[in-house]
Amino acid sequence: MRPGDIYWVNLSVASGREQMGRRPAIILQDETLAAENPLVIVLPITSARAATRFTGTLVLEPDGKNHLRHTSIVLVFQIRAIDRRIIQEKIGEITPAQLTELYARLDALTGRPLTD
Repeated sequence: MRPGDIYWVNLSVASGREQMGRRPAIILQDETLAAENPLVIVLPITSARAATRFTGTLVLEPDGKNHLRHTSIVLVFQIRAIDRRIIQEKIGEITPAQLTELYARLDALTGRPLTD
């Protein structure tokens, strides 16, 4: 697993408005530093376009690299650490530019100043 990879995950536990169920998620965690960690940092993805009304989302269009079937919204504001045992098969990956954009949106959400 590498940052930017998209995997199916099963988010079976949620309280309130967190995403749940079987869905794609983008890996953020660098395995070269945290391969022994039992948790993996991910960003859930939804096909509910209404989610774009929230700060901290990124729209992904389906393509031959990400292998998504629908226009999808990455929920950066719902960053999660999940048990690696619920990570299933790999779907595809996002581009380096999209990964950079996800990190920029995460920085903005956490109040970290953006630099050029």
